[in-house]
Amino acid sequence: MIPDFLVTHSGGFHADELLSSVVLTRLFPQARIVRSRAPEWITPGADRIIYDVGGAYDAAAQIFDHHQRGAPLRDDGQPYSSFGLVWRRFGRDYLAASGVPKAHVEAVHASFDAGFVLPIDLVDNGAASPSGPLASLSLSGLLETLKPDFDNADPDADDRAFHSALAIARSFVEAGIGRRAAKLRAETIVQQAIVATGPGRVLELPMGMPFRPAIEKAGADHLLFVVHPRDKDWCLTTIRRSDEGFEVRADLPAAWAGLSNSELEAASGVVGASFCHNGRFVAAARTREAVLAMAELAVSEAASQAAE
Repeated sequence: MIPDFLVTHSGGFHADELLSSVVLTRLFPQARIVRSRAPEWITPGADRIIYDVGGAYDAAAQIFDHHQRGAPLRDDGQPYSSFGLVWRRFGRDYLAASGVPKAHVEAVHASFDAGFVLPIDLVDNGAASPSGPLASLSLSGLLETLKPDFDNADPDADDRAFHSALAIARSFVEAGIGRRAAKLRAETIVQQAIVATGPGRVLELPMGMPFRPAIEKAGADHLLFVVHPRDKDWCLTTIRRSDEGFEVRADLPAAWAGLSNSELEAASGVVGASFCHNGRFVAAARTREAVLAMAELAVSEAASQAAE
């Protein structure tokens, strides 16, 4: 069934129906959004999908509300908002329509649900509340700042604001999906590079990309540094031990810290060495040969320190 109408409630809007609308308008671009609480609109029918209104949840009947008693819960007991319900039913179709490879759909669907959809569900249901000085900067909070002012008497103000906010919400969903899909593409490339590297300590990649998750997944604990081309030079990067904090498997040599160009060449003995951050977590060279030479020096120093 291809709907003619996407029906949600009128009046003030929230993140959950905005984000639901992002998914549904991508899948059904010919359908018209109707914002209404009129019974004739919020009653299920073959020509519509209803969400965040209507007082019922029935995926087969294309109605996705969560405000009623007995509203559906996730397997772990946490509540759905309309966004979570719409994502559960249509998320995989959305990913396929967005060009996510079939082999990655399930992983991206689960990651986006856990990291993006669930927080929206929890905030909308009052099951979680952002706190502290950054509370107003949550996605839910930011989208709600796009509502009209309370004393705006224009009868079309809410609808105009909704559609303006929809474009912004769309950019967040697309970016969130794109970033997760890119990480999976990177994982494939990194895994191939790990195999090619074998027991070596330096992983060479064809470009800059997220690499730590794939290294962890592969159990490649022997790797200490990563090199890759960047614009007109080459990078030498340390590998963090975890997503949190800045502890790395091995630092770059202390003698390089904060140096660049001729000073770094003199300190390292590598012609073409061009930069080392004072924090010793990234360095650069003008050529591949130079960056690989720097990497081997860094490996040697790390081995010497480990032996002390």
